[in-house]
Amino acid sequence: MADSTPSLLDNFFSDLPDTPAPIYARLKQAIAHKVASGQWQPNQRVPSEAEWVKALNVSRMTVNRALRELTAEGVLTRQQGLGTFVAQKKAHSALFEVHNIAEEVASRGGVYRAEQLQLLRGKATVEEAVNLGIRTNQEIFRSVILHFENDLPIQLEERTVNAVLAPDYGAQDFTRQTPYVYLMQAAPMTEGEHLVEAVLPNERECDLLQISESEPCLQIKRRTWSGDQIVTAARLLHPGSRFQLFGHFSR
Repeated sequence: MADSTPSLLDNFFSDLPDTPAPIYARLKQAIAHKVASGQWQPNQRVPSEAEWVKALNVSRMTVNRALRELTAEGVLTRQQGLGTFVAQKKAHSALFEVHNIAEEVASRGGVYRAEQLQLLRGKATVEEAVNLGIRTNQEIFRSVILHFENDLPIQLEERTVNAVLAPDYGAQDFTRQTPYVYLMQAAPMTEGEHLVEAVLPNERECDLLQISESEPCLQIKRRTWSGDQIVTAARLLHPGSRFQLFGHFSR
C-alpha cells in the first residue's frame, strides 16, 4: 500500500482551528474534522508522531496526547508495528428506538444484505411461550438471520414470532426484505422493551460473525407489542468492535 502521509500533512497547519485552545486540542479537532468530512478515509494511514512533530514544529507529547485521545474515542486505531490508521466507522443504533437495519446501513452509505439461516414454524416451548405471552404449544415462527454491512456481519438475529398476529411470516423471503418491514405491516408496533448486556459468543456465533472467541458482543433482547399483545421476541447479537448504541435524554 502506498504511503500517503506526506499529502495528508500538506497545508495541515492552516487547517488548525484558530482558537485559544491548547495545541493538542486544536490538532485533535483538525484530525477529527478530516475524518468526519471524509477527507481521510477508513483504514488510511495517518502520519507518525515523528512526522507530525517535524511538519508542525510541535512537541511529541502534544502529538501523542491528540492521537491517544482520538484512538480512545474510536476515531483512529493503532496497530502495533504498523502505525496509526483512520478507524472503520462502527454501525450504530438508537437505544430507545426500533429501526429497519437495512435503512440504518444505507444511511451510513453502506451496502446491506442478509442471509436467512432458518425460518421454521413450530410449537412454542415453555420459555418461548413466556417470552411471547402465549400458551405453551401455540403456533410460532422461528427465524435466524445474519445481517451484513459491506459483506461484513454486523448482527445475528434470532427471533420468535406469534403466528396468530403475523400469519404470513413463514412465507417471507428475508433476503429481500427485513423482518421489521413485514412485522410493521402485519402488526404495527405500539411499544417495545430492550435488555442490553455484554456477552461472550459461542463457537458457532463466532464463526457466523467472523470474530475471535475472545471478542465480546453486545446482546440486545427485544420484545415488541401491537396493542396489548406481544408480536415478537428477538435476540440480536453484535460484534463489539463493529457496533455501538446511542441514546438521547432530556428532562
